[in-house]
Amino acid sequence: MEIRRALPQDFRELLHCLKMRSKYAVLLVFVVGLVIIEKENKFISRVSDKLKQSPQALAEANGTEPSPAPAENGSLASLRELDAAFSQLRSRLRNVTLQLAGDGDPGPRRHVLLMATTRTGSSFVGEFFNQQGSIFYLFEPLWHIERTVTFEPGGANAVGSALVYRDVLKQLLLCDLYILESFISPAPEGHLTPFMFRRGSSRSLCEEPVCTPSTKKVFEKYHCKNRRCGPLNITLAAEACRRKQHVALKTVRIRQLEFLQPLVEDPRLDVRIIQLVRDPRAVLASRMVAFSGKYETWKKWASEGEAPLREEEVQRLRGNCESIRLSAELGLRRPGWLRGRYMLVRYEDVAQAPLRKAEEMYRFAGLPLTPQVEEWIGKNTQAPRDSSGVYSTRKNSSEQFEKWRFSIPFKLAQVVQDACAPAMRLFGYKLASSPTALANRSFSLLEEAQPSWVT
Repeated sequence: MEIRRALPQDFRELLHCLKMRSKYAVLLVFVVGLVIIEKENKFISRVSDKLKQSPQALAEANGTEPSPAPAENGSLASLRELDAAFSQLRSRLRNVTLQLAGDGDPGPRRHVLLMATTRTGSSFVGEFFNQQGSIFYLFEPLWHIERTVTFEPGGANAVGSALVYRDVLKQLLLCDLYILESFISPAPEGHLTPFMFRRGSSRSLCEEPVCTPSTKKVFEKYHCKNRRCGPLNITLAAEACRRKQHVALKTVRIRQLEFLQPLVEDPRLDVRIIQLVRDPRAVLASRMVAFSGKYETWKKWASEGEAPLREEEVQRLRGNCESIRLSAELGLRRPGWLRGRYMLVRYEDVAQAPLRKAEEMYRFAGLPLTPQVEEWIGKNTQAPRDSSGVYSTRKNSSEQFEKWRFSIPFKLAQVVQDACAPAMRLFGYKLASSPTALANRSFSLLEEAQPSWVT
């Protein structure tokens, strides 16, 4: 009796050993099993073919008189059942082997970081990864850090914020979501929080088992879009992250590419960085609509007879463009630590050919582009003309990406061109010399994308 009780434990330990230490052995067993099953199937098929022959043919082959046959040959029915059983066994063996080998995906775990600035189309591009079922995607998790820790722009404070952002990113890519508990306000209780920023923009946080039964007395500010869920359980979210094959994060709150070197060199991570840029004239036009209060000075200056534009506003614009340019130049120089791990993407190219650019980004990241992603892109790039919400990811992208040309005053475009000329030249954005050129659709403001932007 002791031996019988010990056997199941030994057998479980053997399976665990096979799963954790010898996937190749499991695959070999799978192949050998399939060969044996195929041989058995071929033998059964030959016998079945013989039995499927008419009684007359069998009689002629044996030199005997045919005898009346029953409506259904009993031996043939038995062989059909046996053949079906072998097929089920083969299918089950394949499924078990794929599970032991890593859910059928032998590829390594990838960590994708979509790096952008506000109003560059990053929410739209982020959905390319959010819609892939094997990717755990987070939308702007660094928002919590920015709201909790105050850093003044420039100097040591800018370096300090970049270091904090980087360290939090590292933990999130490793599925340590508990790091956010120090920055969420009010602080989570028992790892539960109803204040996870834009939870509804992450499918992984709105799927079971992370989506727990809703609680009537709890108001969740950033709730899931298509279903009612209870407060976010960070433990369940972290477990879901570890179960997914890959991780992707979207952030507009870190711009200094050089600070990400420790992430790229961390042996626990396989990071791919996609830097998304957009014409700075279009970015300004979009921000003046989305963040109207913050750009009141710009709007007043653009109106005839209003107060002049303050120099600090222009310097802030120039500084933003320069930080983006310096990061892109670093990536395009292909330093050893970043080689093969950096890709520069223009929003305008995505808007004109979203599926093709999605394929390029997935190929760069080493991930499979699934039919679900292709379907989402098809549905959300041919939206009705009235889909114009400033935070909407559903737009007729081929018509929207140059709409800014007809809304921004030329004097504003000139300020942007003067402040951001080096970045615009690097990214292939042409300068407009007159109001006519700016509003003329036949005059393209976009040069051809460079193959060297994928490193």
